[in-house]
Amino acid sequence: MLEHDVLVIGAGLAGMRAAIAAQAGGANTAIISKVHPVRSHSNAAQGGINAALTDRGDDWEEHAYDTIKGSDFLGDQDAIEIMCQAAGDSLIDLEHMGVTFNRDDEGKLGTRAFGGQRRARTFFVGDFTGQAMLHVMFEQLVKSGIRSYEEWFVTSLIQDGEQVAGVLALEIRTGQLHAIRAKTVIFCTGGCGRLFEPSTNALIVTGDGMGLAYNAGARLMDMEMVQYHPTTLAGSGVLISEAARGEGAFLRDRNGDRFMEKYAPNMMELASRDVVSRAEQTEIDAGNGVDGCLFLDCTHLGEALILEKLSQIREIGIDLAGADMIKEPIPIRPGMHYIMGGIKTDIDGLTNVPGIYAAGECANVSVHGGNRLGANSLLDTIVFGERSGNHAASASRDMDFIEFNEDEAVRKEEARIQAMLDRPDNGDRWGSIRQALGDTMNKNIAVYRNQAGMEETLRLIPELKARYAQVPVHNKGRVFNTDLVFALELGYMLDCGEAIAVSALERKESRGAQARTDFPTRDDENWLKHITVTRGEEGPELGYLPVTITKWTPEERKY
Repeated sequence: MLEHDVLVIGAGLAGMRAAIAAQAGGANTAIISKVHPVRSHSNAAQGGINAALTDRGDDWEEHAYDTIKGSDFLGDQDAIEIMCQAAGDSLIDLEHMGVTFNRDDEGKLGTRAFGGQRRARTFFVGDFTGQAMLHVMFEQLVKSGIRSYEEWFVTSLIQDGEQVAGVLALEIRTGQLHAIRAKTVIFCTGGCGRLFEPSTNALIVTGDGMGLAYNAGARLMDMEMVQYHPTTLAGSGVLISEAARGEGAFLRDRNGDRFMEKYAPNMMELASRDVVSRAEQTEIDAGNGVDGCLFLDCTHLGEALILEKLSQIREIGIDLAGADMIKEPIPIRPGMHYIMGGIKTDIDGLTNVPGIYAAGECANVSVHGGNRLGANSLLDTIVFGERSGNHAASASRDMDFIEFNEDEAVRKEEARIQAMLDRPDNGDRWGSIRQALGDTMNKNIAVYRNQAGMEETLRLIPELKARYAQVPVHNKGRVFNTDLVFALELGYMLDCGEAIAVSALERKESRGAQARTDFPTRDDENWLKHITVTRGEEGPELGYLPVTITKWTPEERKY
């Protein structure tokens, strides 16, 4: 029997930080991931990580206020205070681990400006900060001796009543199912961006952890808050980092005008992401774009700066759009990027299900609220990954393993998966279901939303679920059967899509990423609250939780 005090599911930055913390806390810790850890989606974080360092004249309370304002006052202020107070120490810890942050002419850690913040407090490594952090964290993981189950896919949780007892996981290389006993489980599985097509997210970002936790009884919260990034590349949807605007790039319409002065005259291109995305979509809808796109202009920044600090996105523009940002503007448009919602946790990562924790993008400790500030995501993974690992390690010391019949658990799960493999070819494909889901989410739950569109999506999802129940898996083998893995992922995606759509329809206001044309204003009297979703016998069941306010009173949000 495989068994661990703490089992971390997901090996991105949140997962590796949680595992390292749990191991340091004396727990027998393992990490399990459907991809090799350095292929995790944390790789895609380009711009940087936020921290307010006092020796720069900055203050964590300023960072906290900017984060709260950015969240459109839906973020829980106690959690935001914890994150912003811990940011400086977390940043220095990363540097000591070996992250080679850029430095200024005096040899000090260099910063760049990011959207929605009054100070330049974003520390960075070129335009590939997430990749640099991920590789250093993996070195620490190897150094720690933590057991790593690489290319294993968790198919279900094992529970005794509500208490988690372990997981069932498919070893992708062999096709063999295994039971792993665990006292505590920490979900660090990332977001669910591939519900939307296109998306900046990697193809592996399919909401697995959210779906698993939801099916185990965990609450999801703020699922309607889906962030569209202002600068994704035309056609492919690949991310063009906010770092470009942080270094001084302009947004222009078809006539070359900087249209942001109409929407955010003080912050211009560095207003919060939801504000900039809405401005862009408004301009595109008014016919001020070209082929549904606007332009990101970096030409005035100069070749030297671009090659030093923006080399990766320059290569992306050349390779995927045939445009060299040194010489010409590149075509961009708003694209799905991040989900602020996720598995509801407290400040230590605990969920409402005993033994289950969550951290990172799959979790919702409520530091992002209705809209995440750029470069707060990497900070979130490090701060709350560490806190979750610490708490899980401490809790596991006072817990016993729950006994269960390993053979029986594996046999039942084998039967479920074999039934999927045995389905006859009915002409349908999981890929066509996934595309239909992505299309309806991007059409109806995007930058702007309305009741009719969201109801259309909610009518379609049950039809897609019915198709999914019969969809064949064409590869009948068990060795590295990615066809099977993709089919399993789709089940989680459909559950997450339904939770997003039902929450968006319920919130009858516009706040942060939720911009409804039929309810265009923010309504603090009725909707200054979180929406939760739990799995009921008849489908999603909605609930509400208050927003924690410590000392920053909600106010009109302007940039």
